[in-house]
Amino acid sequence: MPFLRTDHWRCAIVHAPLAEIVDAASLNGFPITTLPDIGDHRFLADPFGLWRDGKLYVFAEAFDYRHPKGMIEVLIYDGTGRLLSRESVLEEPWHLSYPFVFEHEGEVYLLPEASASGRLSLYRATSFPRGWERVEAFDFPEAAIDATPFQHADRWWMFWTPAGSKVERQSLLNISVADTLTGSWKNLGLFLNDRAGARPAGTPVVVDGKIILPTQDCQGTYGRGIRLLEIEGLERELPKVTPGLTISIPASLRRRFGDGMHTLSAAGQVTLIDVKKIGLGPKRDLLNVKRRVFGA
Repeated sequence: MPFLRTDHWRCAIVHAPLAEIVDAASLNGFPITTLPDIGDHRFLADPFGLWRDGKLYVFAEAFDYRHPKGMIEVLIYDGTGRLLSRESVLEEPWHLSYPFVFEHEGEVYLLPEASASGRLSLYRATSFPRGWERVEAFDFPEAAIDATPFQHADRWWMFWTPAGSKVERQSLLNISVADTLTGSWKNLGLFLNDRAGARPAGTPVVVDGKIILPTQDCQGTYGRGIRLLEIEGLERELPKVTPGLTISIPASLRRRFGDGMHTLSAAGQVTLIDVKKIGLGPKRDLLNVKRRVFGA
């Protein structure tokens, strides 16, 4: 079987809240638990999570280079950090990734990246964490990449990257706004064009009164690292985006996974990350692999 260079991701739980990591501008010094290796030519990436009834539910993209179409899995941990179960919870005919999971008004929602479908779809849990239904009332007019919702100043904001060329997929940040989660959504336009960190990469967090958005640094390689953006002016519908500090791969994971990191997401008292090493994978459906792995 022919092989090519491919990205192999590994998710991890950092035992510290995201605000504390942002304040320290470092992942070093915090205990880290890696999620399981799911086998040759397969990986879990894009971890997002929430706590319910004392358990941590980690949602992640599951990808197999031999069948290159991502689906969403959930890994359930108890309060001691012991893995209880892992299973697939959402699959569509198209690629799914970046499963941004959140709670709102007593419901649990999932907003995965699904630009291959030509639209952005919001899902509501019908039987958490395994049952999901599409929210038909959700009105977002773009096939957004890594769309990241954020409720602030009594409105909803969406940070996202357009589904354009390879360069655009790795370097553009748009912002939209709506009065309600379902919309309708108004695109305020392009606010940053910078391959060093514009594509959303995790959970927005407020630290010392400032909105901080993790983004991907894609200089040289897709998902090279994390850069923090400071966003202000949302209340006036005049966002200002200022590039900030970078967050490096934690020293404890750098030897094995020193080639990149592209998620930094909050889950209560823990933070979820993914790190990568560049290795070899089977040469199957190369176009789809490039679209997923390199943001093409």
